[in-house]
Amino acid sequence: MLAAFSQLSWGAFPYFGIVTILLCAIGALLAWRGKRSVAMLLSILGVVSLGLFIAGLWISQARPPMRTQGETRLFYSLFVLLSGLLVYLRWGYRWIFSFSTILSGIFIIINIVKPQIHSKAMMPALQSPYFVPHVISYMFAYGLLGVALLICIYIVWQRQYDNAHKIYVMDNLVYTGLGFLMIGLLLGAIWAKEAWGTYWGWDPKETWAAITMCAYLLFVHYRRFSPHDLRGALWVLIGSFLFLQMCWYGVNYLPSASNSVHVYGL
Repeated sequence: MLAAFSQLSWGAFPYFGIVTILLCAIGALLAWRGKRSVAMLLSILGVVSLGLFIAGLWISQARPPMRTQGETRLFYSLFVLLSGLLVYLRWGYRWIFSFSTILSGIFIIINIVKPQIHSKAMMPALQSPYFVPHVISYMFAYGLLGVALLICIYIVWQRQYDNAHKIYVMDNLVYTGLGFLMIGLLLGAIWAKEAWGTYWGWDPKETWAAITMCAYLLFVHYRRFSPHDLRGALWVLIGSFLFLQMCWYGVNYLPSASNSVHVYGL
């Protein structure tokens, strides 16, 4: 098996991606029909399929597949699926399970339709023990916060401002996601000190990371000190997620991106 993985390339991704989408989609459908055990089994197999591709790509490229946006989309797809699965396991939300599958499927399809050239080269700055935990912390946070946004949009759309259970789930996903954002930010600062001699340089990526962090902290404080103004907090959460998208890939299209030490490839 290791020999097969050592030859794995992006050309094999459509097969793994389609299998993942089909298994998770059927799992989500069965969840709506009350067949929880089979739904869980199929969805776990779908997650395993995507995880196996990531592991195989890691082995074949002899480096963590986290250098480009296409590679980070792999982890985002994986963690969105896991987040939706965990919410379904813990709170039984079938619709979140379904929407997280759709969201993950969109990113998988983007990687199938728009494949990128991926080399084995790793610039010296990325050859750090902080690289993998830094990226994984952020991607897991993005997955949790993406599912939290789905609940937020559902509450706004259905005007369920008094649905205490959904609000509780949303809040907990944000709190956990924010925790992983902070871990990723701290790891990045330590890594920056080691690589460039300073913890913070106000690089465009760092600036938007700070803006994103402050936005989610604003949401947390809003919920703490104005618990009855849910509508305002929900709009803060939506804005925070937009900042997160700017931090993740939007900065690549800014004029200042050409001088950024964080833009390694689209």
